[in-house]
Amino acid sequence: MKKPKHGDPRDELVEHLPALRAFALSLTRNGATADDMVQDTVVKAWTNIDKFTAGTNMRAWLFTILRNTYYSSRRKVKREVADVDGVLTDAMAEKPAHDGRLQMDDFWKAFQKLPDEQRETLILVGASGFSYEEAAETCGVAVGTIKSRANRGRKRLAELMHLSDDEAVELTDTATVAVVSANGTTAF
Repeated sequence: MKKPKHGDPRDELVEHLPALRAFALSLTRNGATADDMVQDTVVKAWTNIDKFTAGTNMRAWLFTILRNTYYSSRRKVKREVADVDGVLTDAMAEKPAHDGRLQMDDFWKAFQKLPDEQRETLILVGASGFSYEEAAETCGVAVGTIKSRANRGRKRLAELMHLSDDEAVELTDTATVAVVSANGTTAF
């Protein structure tokens, strides 16, 4: 290795690129990752060149930066989880509370416009979790009547709330979702 002249240390960076790449390849065993690490090392060295003492060993300084970059990336990878499809991210997401309040207001306005029998049926079958048979017994009507009232009530709610058949109901309250869902089940 030739001794640099005490000029700008940036001029010496290029001389060490092949050795840096070889060292990065020995650490990563992957050409693309090694190239990325060398690039990161050069960027870090370039932006921190004021910390390098002219006349000292530039190669050792660069290798130290590369080694530290490698081990930092390894620690980071251990903490990261691949989420290509966004499944984990979606599970962590939470709808803002104000959306739920606004939609709940819309729901209650629409719900109040339903006939008493449909409201009663949707509360029993949807929000309270009664089976159609239990709701029919409670109301003193046939099971078919309860099913009909629930179906008509849900359709009317969807109309009043301007929901289409293929549109997902995005309400944050589980009881409300149960009332408007077709299967009449609730999460609680």
